[in-house]
Amino acid sequence: MLTSVHPKLPMRDKAITQDYYTRFLGFEVVGDYPDYLMLEKDEIEIHFFAFAALDPLENYGQVYIRVKDIDQLYKELLERKTAIHPNGPLSVKPWGQKEFSLLDPDHNLLTFGESFS
Repeated sequence: MLTSVHPKLPMRDKAITQDYYTRFLGFEVVGDYPDYLMLEKDEIEIHFFAFAALDPLENYGQVYIRVKDIDQLYKELLERKTAIHPNGPLSVKPWGQKEFSLLDPDHNLLTFGESFS
């Protein structure tokens, strides 16, 4: 029986990835290994694997994160000076989700969404 999922995304530099996710997104480190990083916030855990040769402009890593109180999360991220994707500000989508998106330093796309009715 499936219980949870922890996406694995590429990272070029562990220190930069850790700094971005902890400082701008509020994650905490739960596992730190030479070529692997595990971060957690609330009930979300994201893993990162070393990929030094990654070209960020050719990275298609993506994660969709469902949230509660997306307006508050968006406000908190803006207060932390977190850059929101230019094409991804908070908005209601035709598929019934209120969403926003951002790119991490390696251009992994993070989309945050909450059901909107």
